[in-house]
Amino acid sequence: MKLNIIILSFFSILLSSCSSGKNDQVVDPNSLNFHNYRPSYHYSPAKNWMNDPNGMVYYDGLYHLFYQYYPGGTTWGPMNWGHAVSKDLFTWEDKSIALSPDDLGYIFSGSAVDDKNNSTGFKSNNNDALVAIFTHHQNITGLQQQSIAYSIDKGNTWVKYNQNPVLQNPGIKDFRDPKVFWNATSGKWNMVLAAADRIKIYSSTDLKDWIFESDFGQNQGNHGGVWECPDLFPIKDQNGVEKWVMIVSIGGGETSGPNGGSATQYFIGDFDGKQFISNQTDVLWADFGIDNYAGVSWNDIPAIDGRRIFLGWMSNWIYANVTPTNGWRGEMTVPREIKLVNTNGKYSLYFAPVIEIENLKDTNLTNTMSTPQNGVSLENNAIIATSSYMIDLEIDLSLSNQFEFSIGNSLEKLALSYDQNNGEFVLDRSKSGIVDFNNLFIKPIRCKYTLQGTILPIKILVDNSSIEIFVNHGEKAITALFFPKYDYSYLKITSNSANKYLKNITIAPIKKSIIR
Repeated sequence: MKLNIIILSFFSILLSSCSSGKNDQVVDPNSLNFHNYRPSYHYSPAKNWMNDPNGMVYYDGLYHLFYQYYPGGTTWGPMNWGHAVSKDLFTWEDKSIALSPDDLGYIFSGSAVDDKNNSTGFKSNNNDALVAIFTHHQNITGLQQQSIAYSIDKGNTWVKYNQNPVLQNPGIKDFRDPKVFWNATSGKWNMVLAAADRIKIYSSTDLKDWIFESDFGQNQGNHGGVWECPDLFPIKDQNGVEKWVMIVSIGGGETSGPNGGSATQYFIGDFDGKQFISNQTDVLWADFGIDNYAGVSWNDIPAIDGRRIFLGWMSNWIYANVTPTNGWRGEMTVPREIKLVNTNGKYSLYFAPVIEIENLKDTNLTNTMSTPQNGVSLENNAIIATSSYMIDLEIDLSLSNQFEFSIGNSLEKLALSYDQNNGEFVLDRSKSGIVDFNNLFIKPIRCKYTLQGTILPIKILVDNSSIEIFVNHGEKAITALFFPKYDYSYLKITSNSANKYLKNITIAPIKKSIIR
């Protein structure tokens, strides 16, 4: 079926003023442009390997991000905790390595808290003690135990507790990734810990001595791989009703997850300080894309803020060690606000970019169209040439039941399509550039979706080598990496409809925000 493509009149000035003056659409295949693929507004390490976010805590005006880091190379190796801080969730300043391997093992994933009440007794000055709770992993034996470290200078330097481990292994191979939080109702600390096919819940009064409370999940949810990186927190819906959410990542193979590989699911239920109970029967996914894993939320965000903010590692264990970056490997998703939504008595989570991203727009090049059109075609465009931009659009599905969004050049294409008849989004990156490093990378990414209504809002974030798609304010999220061989030069929105189905669109370049 022939696609109708209309060049929007409001873009005519933009196209003439922002054109590069040459036909970038024609690519010379003998002159490859090997990208560094470095993101502009997603956190990535200055060099070498990074995976799971760890120790995410807010203290004294700063968001702290720790992460799994190997300073010796660009593939997974002996794990350290890297460290970065930000005031706005996007302008990240690298603080080097916080925790390094020792006689007890590598420093695997974990969490951090603000010990406001000095339950540990670590405080010795005017600053609260920040306490990191992490897994010590013995590389030779595989033994995994939980340990703690503390900082009394706002997270700048860390001291490991001299009586580690604080929670010894009970004889389980996989026993890791502690997420700890203060439970105001019980007046105790709680820990959720991944243990093979379940989550173990513990309590403590001092972060040093832990009491086992219960297990969750042995016969619930998806078990296509080992369970990892849990999180547990309360959240209120739009009516003020509070529920508890358990997030669990799955380190699976090519047939696990909603589209294969490692993925993240969640459960909605109730928690009494000892036991988490969920009557959920469906498997609920935090993201339908291939590249969002090990995500957890920040501890201790001030009550006056009230948000639950989530961050994930933007890769997949199936191919994480072989993505074609140079000198560095691994990046994070954008921070996302989690919202609990009750739709006709059924709960689900929405994941949408935090509002702070709007502050990164380059208003000098931002362009908005509010006159309905039946398509877009931008070529040789300055905004697309930046490779880091945000698109907000609205589709009227009563006027077109299918459409395609694509970016690319004459040889490469990354495409997102939606067919209302099938009720499905499909992201196709099979022709997006370098794709031959793993078979999973070329498979279509699918997301079932049926809109309740007719106007479909979509936010799309592009940043050099990643795309994040948020459907209906985060009701569905799709995150994926891609690696062009050549600069992308066009953006198109097409359909088989002659109706003016495209109601609004804004395209804004995003300023570089990482400090290294």
